[in-house]
Amino acid sequence: MPRLLFIFVDGVGLGSGDGAVNPLVGARLPVLQELLEGGRPLAAFALFQGGRASLAGLDAGLGVPGLPQSGTGHAALLTGENAPRLFGRHFGPWVPTALRPLVERRSFLVQALAAGRRVALANAYPEELVAAAGAAGGPARLPLPARTGPFLAARAAGLLTRHTAELARGEAVASEITNDGWIEHLVRIAVPRLSPAQAGRNLARITSRHDLTFFAHYATDHAGHRRSLAEARAALERVDAFLGGVLEELPADCLLLVASDHGNIEDIRTGHTRNPALALVVGPGHREFAVRLRDLLDVAGAVLDYLDGGMPQGARGS
Repeated sequence: MPRLLFIFVDGVGLGSGDGAVNPLVGARLPVLQELLEGGRPLAAFALFQGGRASLAGLDAGLGVPGLPQSGTGHAALLTGENAPRLFGRHFGPWVPTALRPLVERRSFLVQALAAGRRVALANAYPEELVAAAGAAGGPARLPLPARTGPFLAARAAGLLTRHTAELARGEAVASEITNDGWIEHLVRIAVPRLSPAQAGRNLARITSRHDLTFFAHYATDHAGHRRSLAEARAALERVDAFLGGVLEELPADCLLLVASDHGNIEDIRTGHTRNPALALVVGPGHREFAVRLRDLLDVAGAVLDYLDGGMPQGARGS
């Protein structure tokens, strides 16, 4: 049975080759460059198809005026529905209240579970956040971190099962990868500080026990908003090392998808951009999978089709 690991990285687009504004040009990215056979994830390099990996760009505008935002972008990526059009505009950073039922009902996590697949959310969430979300009394009253698309989808699917103990044992991954936030802000002294590569190896081991594994990382978007070339490069280098750890232990029969919801970090001058969002596909069937990816709406269907038959067939609208 086919398996897929989906690593979501917030706010990473395919931008220009100008290293003065795009940290993807000057950052040390040995893992990505090896996968892309010497290239980098830039707009001019997509659609790339190599021996191990393919690179595609995802239209995040979806025919709606304005700059793409995380809230509606998350909803579109997770469900395949044109969330900004349904809502009437791009909205973020949280999924708007009116669209939260859509994410809860239609995410590919819920659909994969309904099809009998073994599904995991690899992210660890603090117990107190999950408890507060459960006691919120309605979607409009959720604590802010519980309003992201991945949290809403995972909560509806019953996948918020990894907390402090699991993170300490290496059976979960912190959204920031290295556990720094859990140690420094949540004072979880039992949680070890990890290298990005070790966190990636932990994610690969979680993946080996499931048909679909999902992990969400947001620090790339946060770094883009700070508009510091050095900080943005550091954030991207952390992701690159993390991917290296993942690939060290990822099962050979597992497809890896790394995708984003909108551009941001690739142009430190501006914040969110209209650039195509990143889609990197690695492993068995990567070429056929990547050809199908044209915009955010293609991702959920491609994931579910891959799990159903091992290879996406055709494309939306064809």
